[in-house]
Amino acid sequence: MPSARRDNLCRRATAAVFAAVLGLFGTTARADVHGPDFGPSAIVFTYQRFGDDQFPATSIRLEQFEAHLEELTTGGYTVLPLPEIVEAVAARRPLPDRAVALTIGGNHRSVYDEAFPRLQKAGLPFTLFIASDFVDGGGPSALGWREIRAMAQAGATIGSLGASHPHVLALTPEQYAADVDRSLARIQAETGTRPTLFAYPYGEVTPAVRAAVAILGLKAAFGEQSGVVHPGADPYMLPRFALNEAFGSIERFRLAADSLPLPVSEVTPEDPVIRAANPPPVGFTVDPALESLEGLACFVSGQGRVEVDRLDSRIEVRLNEPLPPGRSRLNCTLPAGEGRWRWFGYQFVVPEAAP
Repeated sequence: MPSARRDNLCRRATAAVFAAVLGLFGTTARADVHGPDFGPSAIVFTYQRFGDDQFPATSIRLEQFEAHLEELTTGGYTVLPLPEIVEAVAARRPLPDRAVALTIGGNHRSVYDEAFPRLQKAGLPFTLFIASDFVDGGGPSALGWREIRAMAQAGATIGSLGASHPHVLALTPEQYAADVDRSLARIQAETGTRPTLFAYPYGEVTPAVRAAVAILGLKAAFGEQSGVVHPGADPYMLPRFALNEAFGSIERFRLAADSLPLPVSEVTPEDPVIRAANPPPVGFTVDPALESLEGLACFVSGQGRVEVDRLDSRIEVRLNEPLPPGRSRLNCTLPAGEGRWRWFGYQFVVPEAAP
């Protein structure tokens, strides 16, 4: 057997064993490889800080990041600029299998000092989402406009995190949209280009905020729920896999990078902010083109694997307990063969109790 093929098979086997041992993705039973064609798809990763030991929840260790870059440049992936992926998916133009985009969210100096030179050396494009008020505020650990312009001139795409990086419940939808619009104008003034991509701070969004952002002339907006970008996904709520020290192992990176779409509709609750019944009723309808849902498994932050009830293509998820204040995530996966999984994610927000 040729060494390249042998290495690839070993890598797939390792990924499958890793998934089974952690119990993150349910059964590793094989299914028909890939199955139905749901159009062009891609994986989008997001990082925040690099090599910042003081904030492990939002930072990736440098050796982890370097392992990711090595995997991307040697593992058979195609890393593309995020705008190219967004445009291809919207137009249903073909993308290579295992297409990937890299994004960074935040204004941390380590982006320029640590990530930027490594990405340049690897020859990989990336998108940087920034909050313009934080850049204007300065500080020794913050990015400045000079560094942002240098990255833009080197080919990085600059997107918006809003001006003030607001929590979704801190502003009315109209105020939220005004904050985003102000950031777009500020970034254009400093870089010469008005951003067309937006990322919701903390991945938090409501239907009203999504609608307010969608009329600002942006081509796409991204959350922080896990999943795969594909034509059936809402262009103003596209998924990204968030990576940090705890979720930055090369095995998890490979599993996410190899993911395929799990197209769903009629998702409940429609509003991810849980204001009433908790635990909320959770459900979705899987695209009927996926005839077999054998092996579908769902997991919730802090609760592990949760029960799912299936009626044809309709899935009802039974949470084990109420969601805590703050952000929680639902991840549902379906085996797709050859060690790959279809993936759907959803992020909940439970408001903090009033003092």
